[in-house]
Amino acid sequence: MRINKYISETGACSRRVADAWIAAGRVTVNGSTVTLGTKVGEGDVVCIDGQPVGAPKKHIYIALNKPVGVECTTARSVPGNIVNFVGYPERIFPIGRLDKNSSGLILLTNNGDIVNDILRAENAHEKEYVVSVDRPVTDDFLRGMSAGVRILDTVTQPCKLRRAGRCTFRIVLTQGLNRQIRRMCEVFGYKVTSLQRVRIISLKLGDLQPGCWRKLRLAEVRALLPGRAL
Repeated sequence: MRINKYISETGACSRRVADAWIAAGRVTVNGSTVTLGTKVGEGDVVCIDGQPVGAPKKHIYIALNKPVGVECTTARSVPGNIVNFVGYPERIFPIGRLDKNSSGLILLTNNGDIVNDILRAENAHEKEYVVSVDRPVTDDFLRGMSAGVRILDTVTQPCKLRRAGRCTFRIVLTQGLNRQIRRMCEVFGYKVTSLQRVRIISLKLGDLQPGCWRKLRLAEVRALLPGRAL
């Protein structure tokens, strides 16, 4: 394992910070100062400023049904931040975000290596939402939304929509622009009254109650991250 990854997985710091410590000569393996490309194996003693760091921690994957009002930030100074809300005893962070006024499925982990796998736009991973708006959903609205909408100096990618009620629809996106669904609806004169994410790739919200969280099963992690060593 590369030394920067090893250090980050102990929870001591992020990989970027580990790179800075290595470049500054603060990291040793078995008493010798290392470079950025150094690899470590079982039995090697890794120290930062002469102090040993522990073995990499086991990866944690959590599904949370985020309620409205919780902020998807790791900044503990922000009221209602997601880290304090979950209250997990180890360092974790959210993968992506749901805005404060939205609810539903969000993943949290301590594994920084998998964030880009899930969020990278070119991977075209699906995320599904149930959305309620302030007036009846029309066929023209569904066609217009699914074809792509000009927001934020770009045109959204085509997406899947279907009516779920008089003023409710389901939408499947493969991108994640800032407040994308709300902005798309505004173009057609609709205001979102509630927005809930119900699926990320293969993982469904299911019967997880608002404000509750659970650890993912190994089979669920493998389905989200095929081919990755877990």
